[in-house]
Amino acid sequence: MKKMRFEQLPQFIPSSLNSGRYLHNIITYLFIFGLGLVVGLTLSFYLNDLSFNIKENFEKEKYPVESIMANASIPNPPPPPPPPPPPPILPDRSSASQNTGVPPPPLIPQPQQTQVYNNPHQPNKPVEVAEQTTLPIEKPKLPLQQPKPLPEQMPLPVQHPKQVVEHIPLAIQEQAQQQMPFQEPKPLLNIPPKPPEAMHSMSDEELLHRAATMSHLEKSRIDYVPKVAFMYLSRGDLPLAPLWERFFAGNEGRYSIYVHTQPFYNGNAPPQSVFHNRRIPSKTVEWGKFSMIEAERRLLANALLDVTNQRFVLLSEACIPLYNFSTVYKYLIESTQTFVESYDDPSNVGRGRYNHRMQPHVTLRQWRKGSQWFEVDRELAVDIIRDVLYYNLFKRYCKPDCYSDEHYLPTMLTMKFWYKNANRTLTWVDWSKGGPHPTRFGRYEVNVDLLNHLRTGECLYNGKPTNVCHLFARKFTYLSLSRLLLYSQKALYY
Repeated sequence: MKKMRFEQLPQFIPSSLNSGRYLHNIITYLFIFGLGLVVGLTLSFYLNDLSFNIKENFEKEKYPVESIMANASIPNPPPPPPPPPPPPILPDRSSASQNTGVPPPPLIPQPQQTQVYNNPHQPNKPVEVAEQTTLPIEKPKLPLQQPKPLPEQMPLPVQHPKQVVEHIPLAIQEQAQQQMPFQEPKPLLNIPPKPPEAMHSMSDEELLHRAATMSHLEKSRIDYVPKVAFMYLSRGDLPLAPLWERFFAGNEGRYSIYVHTQPFYNGNAPPQSVFHNRRIPSKTVEWGKFSMIEAERRLLANALLDVTNQRFVLLSEACIPLYNFSTVYKYLIESTQTFVESYDDPSNVGRGRYNHRMQPHVTLRQWRKGSQWFEVDRELAVDIIRDVLYYNLFKRYCKPDCYSDEHYLPTMLTMKFWYKNANRTLTWVDWSKGGPHPTRFGRYEVNVDLLNHLRTGECLYNGKPTNVCHLFARKFTYLSLSRLLLYSQKALYY
């Protein structure tokens, strides 16, 4: 019967109530529940504190001044006292009593003034500051003084280098001198000014005066490259310009060009040419007349405006160079003499042209003749444009059949600078056929033999014999240009 009662028990009741498996599960569930509860509470407190800090930092960044003032423990300083009120304007007691005879009214003290300031701690409660007004006390007037400049505006004291060195200790000075010895500063070189333009608006008188006052350059003081001034006396275009451009090529900075033409000539060389814009203000020149001397002086005066020009060569439109530029440049720059042909010609074309009215300044024994084409240094060029005595003398008394261009410079330079003149010209001319004009050379006369013949000779250069006597030659026509360009490299070496 007991067995039947055990079998009739419900199915959901375990067979073994003392089993520990169910008890273990219950304890595990309770532990997990408690652990989750603890973690949840901890996270809730942490997240709450984090949100508060984030909000506080954001307010500090957005309102830094307010946050700093709110967190500061030091109270704000009291507001500054208000400025004193202006003194009352009182009438002059003495003047009032004298004019009206009534004594002035007594002075009434001003009541206390209260000024209201906003209190930053308590904005609804203003702060009252009471002021007591007193009578103004007159202070002695002091002389006005200029306000002192700010440190940024104060000028730096100018000290001599030696005064600056005196403030340095002696031991440091000796050590610095041992490491780097003292050297005297070199004087600054006076750089020559830019060469003036060939064309200008000066008159002949202004031009000569300005050129005569130009100072001479001293090689010991000024570092410069001396230049040779090539002065062309022409009617218009230079027919042999292509040959001269080949001669000047690659030598920029060592030469200057000046061209005197007839005033009615309006042409100009192309921009790439060395003769572009090198024409000077010109006047009419007539062959055999004194206007030839005026044109030469005009060329010299324009060339003297460039203080680097040291040698001056007068050429015609029919001249050609017989040597390359380097040879001509060295020959002229290193020469100790000038080259103006001057000799005594007893014939009718020499002494026969002398005018006795030139006495006593120029006598018959001093009368000289020579070639028009000259080469002089800067000293003689300045003296030529400064000359007044011989210039006026020849202008007045040397008239056709007296040609001033053949007698003026040879006579004057022989009288004044005979000691430095070579008495020969550097321009070769053929007068073998006679007549008033030299031989002309055209296309068929130009060949290598002729050019070699022009390059040979016997003369003295700086007191020593040489076979280089002529650097230029004339008279070559435009028809000879093609032959000259053909033989220039072979015979003239340029």
